[in-house]
Amino acid sequence: MPQGWKPTRIGDICKTNQQTYSLSEKWPFVNYLDTGNITENRISEIQHLVTGQDTLPSRARRKVAVDDILYSTVRPNQRHYGIVKEVLPNMLVSTGFAVITADKSVADSDFLYYYLTQKEIVDSLHAIGEQSVSAYPSIKPSDIEGLELMLPPLYEQHEIGRTLRALDDKIANNTMINHHLEQMAQAIYADFVASVDGATMKLKELCAFQEGYVNPSQSRTEYFDGAIKWLRAVDINESFIFDTSRTLTDCGFGSAGKSAYLFKPNTIAISKSGTIGRLGFVADFMCGNRAVINISPNNTRILPFVYLYLKSRQTEYPDLAVGSVQKNLYVPILQELDILVPEESVLLEFCDSVAPLFEQWKNNVAENRTLSQTRDALLPRLMSGELSVADHGNAK
Repeated sequence: MPQGWKPTRIGDICKTNQQTYSLSEKWPFVNYLDTGNITENRISEIQHLVTGQDTLPSRARRKVAVDDILYSTVRPNQRHYGIVKEVLPNMLVSTGFAVITADKSVADSDFLYYYLTQKEIVDSLHAIGEQSVSAYPSIKPSDIEGLELMLPPLYEQHEIGRTLRALDDKIANNTMINHHLEQMAQAIYADFVASVDGATMKLKELCAFQEGYVNPSQSRTEYFDGAIKWLRAVDINESFIFDTSRTLTDCGFGSAGKSAYLFKPNTIAISKSGTIGRLGFVADFMCGNRAVINISPNNTRILPFVYLYLKSRQTEYPDLAVGSVQKNLYVPILQELDILVPEESVLLEFCDSVAPLFEQWKNNVAENRTLSQTRDALLPRLMSGELSVADHGNAK
C-alpha cells in the first residue's frame, strides 16, 4: 500500500442528508431533481415547480450544495448518482437520494464520488439492498457510511479526482457539442423541406425494413456474453450506437434460426415498443430483438435525410402504434409514411451539406467511448494506489 494511505470509514469523512427543506420556508418556486432523472451524473430533467400552481412531490425535501454527492438508495445497480457542480436557485432533490457532503479538511469530493461509483462498490451496495425487507432493493445512508476505503493523503485525492474529472468533463463537452450539431441539422432540414419542391413518396420506396427477431431464451446462459452485439430498445440512445448493454454468443444468435439477421452500420434503429419511437444510428454490426426495427436507406448517402425526416415525426409514433395490451410500432406503419422527396441532385446536395455535422457527431461519440474506457480502466488502479499520481501536477 502506498505511503500515507490509511484505512478509513466513509462515515468518518463525510455527513449525509445535512439540510432539509421545510414548507414553512414558503419558496415561491422549486427546481426539483428526482432519482430517475440522473444517471451516472447525466441529468435528463430538472422540474421547475411553481408554488400554488404545481404540486410539490412529498419527496422533494433535500437541500444540496456544490460538491454534494447524490446517491440513490433504491436499486443502486441502476446507477442513479451524480455530484453537484452547480446549484440552481431553490434546488431540492428527492429523499430517495443519500446526499453526501465530504469533510473537505480530510476528503476530496471528486475522489469520494469516483470511489463510490466503482463497479465493485455499486455491486456491493446493491447486494446489501437485496437483503432489505422492502419490496425492492434499497440501502440506507448508514450502509454507505459503513464502507471502508484506503484513503490517500488529501493532495493525492485532489490529483486523482482532478484526473478523472478531466475525462468526464471532456465527455460532457462532447455531448453538449453533439446536441448543438443535431439541433443545427434539424434546423437546416426544416428550412430545406419548407422551401423545396418534390414528389410525395412512401418511406418504403427509399428504405428497406427489418424487424429484430433474435430473442434467445434467458434461461440458456450459454447464449449470452459473447462477441455479437444484441440491440434492444434500451440501447437506442438518440445518437450513434457503437455498443450494446448485452451481447450474444454464436449459438445465442443462431437460436433465431432463419430469422438471425445482423443490422449493418450506416442504418437506423427505431424502438417499436416500450418507449416507442426512440431513434439511433447503427454504428457497427449487431443483431436486434423484437422491440427494434432496422431502417436501411437504399442509398447510404441519403442517411441524414431519412434520419432527419424520422426525427421530425418522432412525437407521432406513440399515436401510430397499435395493440390492445401493449402498443407496437409495426413495420407496415412505417413503410406507408409519406415523405416529400426532391429530385435526386437536390436531395444529394442537401445530404452532402449536412454530412459533416453527422460525421463530427459520430467522431465525438467515438471519442467519448474511448474516454469512458480510459476512465474505467484508470479508476480501480487509481483508487487502489496501483497507479500513482502523487508525483504529477502541482497539488503538493
